[in-house]
Amino acid sequence: MGGRGELALVMSGGGARAAYQVGFLRGISRRLPALQPEILTGVSAGAINACYLGNHPRSFAENLDGLTRLWTQLTPEDVMDTSAVGLGRLAFLWALRLTSGGRYQPSQLRGLIDTQPLREFLQRTLDADAEGELLGVQTNIDSGRLKALAVTATCYSTGQTVTMFQGRDIRDWERPNRRSKRTRLNVEHVMASSALPLLFPAVKLNSGWFGDGGVRLTNPLAPAVHLGAQRILAISTRFGRSIREADKPVIDGYPPPAQIASVLLNSIFLDQLDGDALRLQTTNRLLERLSSEERGGLRPIELQIWRPTRDLGQLANEYEARLPRALRFFTRGTGSLETRSNDFLSLIMFQHDYLTRLVELGEADATSNADEIAAFLEPDPAPLQGPT
Repeated sequence: MGGRGELALVMSGGGARAAYQVGFLRGISRRLPALQPEILTGVSAGAINACYLGNHPRSFAENLDGLTRLWTQLTPEDVMDTSAVGLGRLAFLWALRLTSGGRYQPSQLRGLIDTQPLREFLQRTLDADAEGELLGVQTNIDSGRLKALAVTATCYSTGQTVTMFQGRDIRDWERPNRRSKRTRLNVEHVMASSALPLLFPAVKLNSGWFGDGGVRLTNPLAPAVHLGAQRILAISTRFGRSIREADKPVIDGYPPPAQIASVLLNSIFLDQLDGDALRLQTTNRLLERLSSEERGGLRPIELQIWRPTRDLGQLANEYEARLPRALRFFTRGTGSLETRSNDFLSLIMFQHDYLTRLVELGEADATSNADEIAAFLEPDPAPLQGPT
């Protein structure tokens, strides 16, 4: 885009919180209607957003309108079996397996929640063909609208992080515990990337069983770099707390499972982005001191990271009472009412009213920072690193 090189969007995970990313991008598109990022990468629920934007032939702004409708009309039933019978059956089977010492292992027991509704939902909304392939991705690549689309998943069979991509003029890469795989992207890749650990069933792909891409992704910006990005706009779904806010406890007593799960899941989905951003910015400063001949093929990469201005876990508490009864019973059993900032609950809060609120918050955050974002995205030069 322009003379400053190819732009990549990096969308992190966070379950239902990924609705915030859509609102944020929609706010940007209002200011820059001609915006068309060449590279799209996503992890977990961010992979759903990336694949929707990369598979449809319309303009970026038009695709965002469609993606907004998708998120704001979403219900828990579109994502998982929330019936008392469905959740009770899985709970019974897990209890049976655990109390039998593993002697009883029902073949259909592959997660705490049945996500077949999500698979069917993605098949429809991503406009996949009968085999689940996202045919529009290659069409957009061939037309020059898109350079590359990538989703990342974790191979439970090998412990590797695998970035599955489709694009033009891309070299495969391999690093310790992470590698790329060139493929024709389909719904199963998206299901694998968004399979929350333990909660959602792992997905069988050709080379093994895969789950959420954030599990071992210590370098979440790396796929965009390998795909050729010279500018990266990363949208996190984690509230940027001040030191004073971070020091304030969100529970009064012993931490319930919901709070422990919140800490663990944040460490999987969001903590790594901050560390990777710091490494990239440090590398940029070092490269500025070297001539092009001394850089050894490395290149400076402009970076901006944006975060919600509100705590999305705290916001989820306001909508907890509206969850389907059986799902609410399950989450309360983990102690969801005992914490004031419920990141665990926000991951699975696929309530259309909560999701609509996240979209509105994202759009408002983008609008209030429109000048700074536009300065980064437009062709004029900008500083190498933005707010983190």
